[in-house]
Parts: sequence; C-alpha cells; structure tokens
Amino acid sequence: MEIITVGVVGAGTMGHGIAQVMLRAGHRVLLLDISQDFVEAGAKRIAKGLARDVEKARMTADEREQGLARLKPTTVVADLADADFVIEAVTEKFDAKVGVYRSLEPHCRPEAIFASNTSSISITRLAAATQRPTKFVGLHFFNPVPVMKLVEVVPGLQTSPETADKAVTLAASAGKTPVRVNDFPGFVSNRVLMPMINEAVFCLMEGVADAQGIDSVMKLGMNHPMGPLELADLIGLDVCLDILKVLYESFRDPKYRPCPLLEKMVAAGRLGRKTGRGFCEYAK
Repeated sequence: MEIITVGVVGAGTMGHGIAQVMLRAGHRVLLLDISQDFVEAGAKRIAKGLARDVEKARMTADEREQGLARLKPTTVVADLADADFVIEAVTEKFDAKVGVYRSLEPHCRPEAIFASNTSSISITRLAAATQRPTKFVGLHFFNPVPVMKLVEVVPGLQTSPETADKAVTLAASAGKTPVRVNDFPGFVSNRVLMPMINEAVFCLMEGVADAQGIDSVMKLGMNHPMGPLELADLIGLDVCLDILKVLYESFRDPKYRPCPLLEKMVAAGRLGRKTGRGFCEYAK
C-alpha cells in the first residue's frame, strides 16, 4: 500500500509540525482536533511554517500553495476514513491516546496503519488497546518537528515487519532520519534525557547553582547547544513530568523519581515557553 494520505490527530505543537513536514513531503494531510478553534490555529501555524520554508529555500512559493491545498483541517473523525497512515499526537496520557484510537477505529480502513508520537508510553500496551496491533507502531518525532532530523521508530511486540518498514519509509520521505529502537519506557531519547533534566532541577532546588549557571556549565563544559533547564522549558515542564512518571512507574527505580520542584512548578502552571515562564521568563 502506497502512503498518500496521512491523518494527524492533534493540531498542537507536535501535531501541526508533523502535518507541516508531511505536506512538505508531498502527502495529503487530514488534520483532526476536537474543536474548530484548535484546528484553525494549527492550520495557521502550518501556513506560517511553510512560509518560513519558502524563506529558507526548502520549497518554492508554488510548492507552498500546493501543500496548503492538500491540507484538510477537520473536527469530524469520519473524515479520516481516507487515511493510509494515522499519526496520533495528543497529550502524553495513556487513556487520552486510547480514546483517540477507539474513536478512529470504526471509521478507518482495516489496512490503515496507526502510529503514536508518544515519547515514553509502551507501544505494545497502546497497540493492544486497538483492533490492529500488527498495524501499530511508535513514530516519535522531536520538537521542533520541521527542524529536528531524528525520528525514533518503535515496533511493539505485535507490530509486523511490514508496518515498521512503512513507518521508516514515511519518516524518510519527510526528510527525517529514522532510527529503530526497541519498545522500552522512554525508548532511548527520554530514558537518557529525562534523568539529566531531572538532576538539573534537583541541582537548582538544592542551591548548587542558579538556572543560568546550571545551563552554562552544560553548554560550555559539555558542548550542549541548550542547557537542560532551557530545554525543559522548550519541551514543556508538564511533558517532562509526565515522562518521568512513566519511567518511574515502569521501572520502579528511584533514579526516575520526579524532583519535587518540577512537580511544584507544574502545579503552579509555570510550564516553560508555552506559558511564558518556567525556569526562565519569556516574552509573550
């Protein structure tokens, strides 16, 4: 089956970025979210992102207009009946993701592949909640999607080799570098990254250094392009906390215990760039 039409569920930060790179690759994209306001906001961000692609000479102005013509924003689940490949990019909560698949299942063709952009939840567990576990795969893009090259391709226990191969092909068609990883909590990326971010928050809480000092040590001493606290703000502190909770609950290892300061900041609504304040403050 050739992948022509890609469904993207969730028009937020990750979803609109995934939709943008799929349009740039020549696919038809069905962008689904729960409200008209959400899908319209996502479509505007896609149009802006494609305009930036024109400025950066990644595509021509005509290609941008053709791409936007292939985009269909919608709030109607049944519109995804034409999708060959559906990528879910909603909140990092197991129940929310399963709710998406169950709403899609009656409308999507049996041969359509489902993929999750989860950054930590078991693909095997998510796939088992669907009626197509052999046609289910993890496809973990990174933020900002139009810029970051890596995509973790994560087969679950029942994912067929053909499904995994199609996921690799789709990611490559969007100009990404797919890396196959096995289905473990946090995969490779967040199993390594989140403990580092968490330890940086502990350093801040314990007064080892201020946020700028911690980030400067990692940037200047370890050659990281961003410090761990700055990166946490970009990812979203709520997302970091959700991932750490998955790691902690999955491994039952205290090294994944979320720092109390991280939990406090999320409770206060200081989530990073998206709220204007996290470990740093950002102009609106």
